[in-house]
Amino acid sequence: NAWEDFYNFLNLNAKNSEILDYGCGVGPVIEKVMEFNPKKITGIDISEVSILKAKEKFPNSESKVELFVDNCESTTFGNNKFDIVYGQGILHHLQFSKSINEISRILKPDGTLLFIEPLGTNPLINFYRLLTPKSRSKDEHPLVFKDFKIIKSSFKNVNIKYYGFLTLVFFPFYSSSNSKIFKLLVKLDQLLFKIQIFKYFAWSVLITAKKN
Repeated sequence: NAWEDFYNFLNLNAKNSEILDYGCGVGPVIEKVMEFNPKKITGIDISEVSILKAKEKFPNSESKVELFVDNCESTTFGNNKFDIVYGQGILHHLQFSKSINEISRILKPDGTLLFIEPLGTNPLINFYRLLTPKSRSKDEHPLVFKDFKIIKSSFKNVNIKYYGFLTLVFFPFYSSSNSKIFKLLVKLDQLLFKIQIFKYFAWSVLITAKKN
């Protein structure tokens, strides 16, 4: 349901906007966001192979989609270029404070940051990560609460929405996000996340913020 909220936000805000897909990979999110009529989407990724594969998906969209290899921590863009910078599961692979400063630099005044990231405060999930090191890259560092302070130092209207407590615990009991059980658990999760201690047990977060 984090992804659902992610796309709902872009559906409401992407129209006629200059957007950056920050760490676009092979471009799966761009395909969806193009449906929301942005002015232009630029996608960058450190992987040349990923960019080549992404370009294959948009052979006739040069005016609306631009894709190239770039370093997310130190991009080649000028200041104040984008209305929205978004990403899914990319910030926790990067130097966090450096990336946040770079996103702030390239966003227009009052521009929007939008990211889904894993959270690193659930002791059980962290124990699972410890037991399965080969399931992820060595540079991963799921976010902790001090990372949110870094965002708040450069952005305003910061909103952190938490996901995945009961929906994670009881995942064997539902088959899809359309099931009644899942929808009930989502509602219960959001009630529990109003209590600070339950935020530590979330699986992931959706972060939105405005540039100062």
